[in-house]
Amino acid sequence: MQMLYDSDSFVVLHLKPDLGLPTQVTLADGETPAPALPRHGFEIVDKRSGKEVYLDGSWAEMFQLIIQEWQRESPSEEEVEDILERYAQLAQNPVLIH
Repeated sequence: MQMLYDSDSFVVLHLKPDLGLPTQVTLADGETPAPALPRHGFEIVDKRSGKEVYLDGSWAEMFQLIIQEWQRESPSEEEVEDILERYAQLAQNPVLIH
């Protein structure tokens, strides 16, 4: 886990898969092997509402493109917060422990 952003309003964490995970798992039938697909994701915590949203899959890929653009363009804090605010609207999960 790597903290990418921390302000009075938001925290953004990049959660990376544990590379020590098995390469195969067993499906619910208890017999069928399937490949394990470790995936990375991003957690955005809205400190104001006490809620978080976890982005994985294609959502994480899109958000990673935004982060790469931020690294090239060096946006203002206000610009970053505006984009995080849009994602925070998806937040449904209360933050219980952080």
